Amino acid sequence: MSTINSEFFEALALLEKERGIPMTYLIEKISNAIAVAIKRDMGGSENTIVEIDPVKRRFYVAVRKQVVEEVEDPENEITLQDATKYSKVAHVGGMVEIPLETKQFGRIAAQSAKHVIRQGISEAEKGQLVQKYQDKKYEIISVPVLKIDEVKGNATVEIDKSEAILPKSEQVPGEVLHEGQRIMVYVVDVLTGGKNPKLMISRTHPGLIKRLFEMHTPEIKDGTVEIMAVSREAGSRTKIAVWSKDENVDAVGACIGPKGSRVSAIVEELGGEKIDVIKYSENPEELVAEALSPAEVVRVLVDPTGAKNCKAIVPDSQLSLAIGNKGQNVRLAARLTGWKIDIGPQSQEQEIVEQHEQLKAQTQAEIDKAVDDLFADDFDFE
Repeated sequence: MSTINSEFFEALALLEKERGIPMTYLIEKISNAIAVAIKRDMGGSENTIVEIDPVKRRFYVAVRKQVVEEVEDPENEITLQDATKYSKVAHVGGMVEIPLETKQFGRIAAQSAKHVIRQGISEAEKGQLVQKYQDKKYEIISVPVLKIDEVKGNATVEIDKSEAILPKSEQVPGEVLHEGQRIMVYVVDVLTGGKNPKLMISRTHPGLIKRLFEMHTPEIKDGTVEIMAVSREAGSRTKIAVWSKDENVDAVGACIGPKGSRVSAIVEELGGEKIDVIKYSENPEELVAEALSPAEVVRVLVDPTGAKNCKAIVPDSQLSLAIGNKGQNVRLAARLTGWKIDIGPQSQEQEIVEQHEQLKAQTQAEIDKAVDDLFADDFDFE
C-alpha cells in the first residue's frame, strides 16, 4: 500500500466542487487508467487490482497470478516458491496477489495513465453536463447575458458556468438585449453529437409561454388549471387556452391574477407582448368564439361536411378586430383551435346562414343517398 500525494485528492475534491464530477467517479476512472497502463506497458494480466482509498489517501496496485508447479505463462502464473513471498498460505491451484510499486510503471506507463485520466475526466465532465442539460430540457431558466455579437446579433448567455448561444432568430423581435441583463430562456433541445453538449435555447418558442404561466400561476402548478393550447407570434401576440378541473376555480382568472398581476409579469418579461387568455371548451363553436377574443362573436357555423372549417360571424364594427392586423388575430385563433376560420360580417349573416343551410342539406342528401345505395333492394341479409 503506497501513499498518494495529498494534492492528488485535493485536486479531485476541487473537480467535484467546481465541476460537479463525483470523486468516486474520478477514482474509478483513474483506477482503470492505471490498470490499462500496467497491462499495456508491463505485460500485466487481466487480473490487475487497483484500489484507491480517499480516506487514508493510499492506493494499492497488484496483479493476481495463479500458483502452479511449473510456469508456462509468466504474465498469469507464478511458482509456489515465489508465491510464498507474498502469501504464507499460497498453494498450487490457488491465486496470489503481487503488489506493485508506482516506480515499476515507468515513465511511459505513467504518461499513458495520465492521458487516460484526462480523457476520463473529460468524458465525466461531458457526461455530467449532458445529464444536467437533459434535466433542463423543455424547462425555462433565468440566465445572464454575457455579451452580444454586434454583427450577427446573437447573445451569449451563461448556464451552469458554461456558455450558450441565443441566436438572433430565437430572440423576441424588437427586444434589445444588453450585457448583464437577466432573461428567461426556454430549453428546446440538447445536442450531444459534438465534443461538448450544447443547449438549443429560445425566447420565441410557445413553450416559454407555457412555462412562464406555470411559474406564475399556483393553480397550474398544483394541477387544478391545465394549459390546453398555445399559439404565438413572438414579440407581438400570444393566445393561450386554459381549462379548470375544478368548477369552482376560474381558469382564466387564475392565469390573469389579481388586478392582472400574473399576466402583467409575463407581458413585462416578454417586452410588452400582448397575451389573450381564453377559456378552453370541447365545443368547437365555443372554442372558436373564445379564440377570436378580443373581438365579439355573434355565432360560429361549423362545416357540416366534417372538415375542420368554420365561419365566424362578428359585428361589422369588429370585423377588422376579429381579423387582426395583417390577419394575425384569426391566424392565431386558427392555430390555437386547429380549425380553419373564415370571418363574416353580421350584416351578411342571413346570406351566410342560408349558404350554410344549403351546404348542410346537400351534405345530408349525399349521406341519405349513400345509405340508400348501401341498402338497395337487391341487398340480401339472408
